[in-house]
Amino acid sequence: MPSPVDPFFLPAGDGQRLCIHHPPTGAVRGAVLYVHPWAEEMNKSRRMAAMQSRTLAASGFGVLQIDLHGCGDSSGDFADATWAGWLNDVLLGAHWLQQRYSAPLWLWGLRSGALLATQAAARLDTPCNLLLWQPVASGKPLLQQFLRLKAAAEMQQGDAKATLERARTDLAAGRCVDVAGYSLPPALAQGLETATLDLPVNAGRVVWLETSTRAPPALLPVSQTRVDAWRAAGRNVEADAVPGPAFWQTQEIEDAPALLAATTAALTANHDALATA
Repeated sequence: MPSPVDPFFLPAGDGQRLCIHHPPTGAVRGAVLYVHPWAEEMNKSRRMAAMQSRTLAASGFGVLQIDLHGCGDSSGDFADATWAGWLNDVLLGAHWLQQRYSAPLWLWGLRSGALLATQAAARLDTPCNLLLWQPVASGKPLLQQFLRLKAAAEMQQGDAKATLERARTDLAAGRCVDVAGYSLPPALAQGLETATLDLPVNAGRVVWLETSTRAPPALLPVSQTRVDAWRAAGRNVEADAVPGPAFWQTQEIEDAPALLAATTAALTANHDALATA
C-alpha cells in the first residue's frame, strides 16, 4: 500500500515553497531531501522522483520533495531565482527534516540538483549522506547546452554563434535571457556556470547511481574519473550504473525501474550496515 502523502507550503523569507512530505512506514531509517534538476529536466523527472519517494517512504525513510524558488508551485517566477536562493531552499528543507526526524540525513540530487546538494551539504553543521542521480561534474556545460536551445530556435534568424554571444552579453549586463519558455536570470546562470561537483568534508555515505543504455551498463567516463578521484582521496563512494533511459531528457515520460530498485537497496543496505556496526 502506498505511503500517505502530505503536501504543504513551507514558509521562506521571500514567500513559500511547495513541499510534498512522504512519511516513513514502520521504523525510521533516515530522512531524505530530494533536490530537483533545473528547467525542463525538473518536469521530465517528476514521475521518477515521486515513484522513488514513495518507495523509500515504504522502506522507512521520511522523504521531502521541495519545489525551489520560482519552480513548480513555489513562490516567484523562474526569472526571480538565484543560485544562492536555491541553496537556501535546500537548507530550509534539510532543517525541516532534521527538526522532524532524529535519523541520518540524505540529500538526494538529480543532475544539477547534485551540484546544489553537495554545496548545501558543505554548509550543514552535521554529517550528511549524499544520493547522487546522474550527477554532472560542473554546471558550465549544462548552461551552454541550455543556451544552445535558444540558438537552435533562432537559427533561421541569424548565426547561431552570434545568438549565443548576444545571450552571454545580455546575462553579463544583468538582463534575463528567454530560452525555451524560460526567462533565465543572470544570478542563476552565473551560479550554475561556476558550480562544480565537490565532495564536502562532512559527507558520510555517498551513493552515485546512473542509468545506462550500454550492455553491460557502465558509468560515463567523466563520472568514473570523478568517482576514482574521490576514492583515491579516501572517501567512501558507492557507484553503479543500471539499465535505463535518460528519463530527465526523453521526449516522452519514461521510467527507470532498475534505478528505483538500486536506490532503495543501497540506502537500506547502508542503514542496516550502520545499525549493525
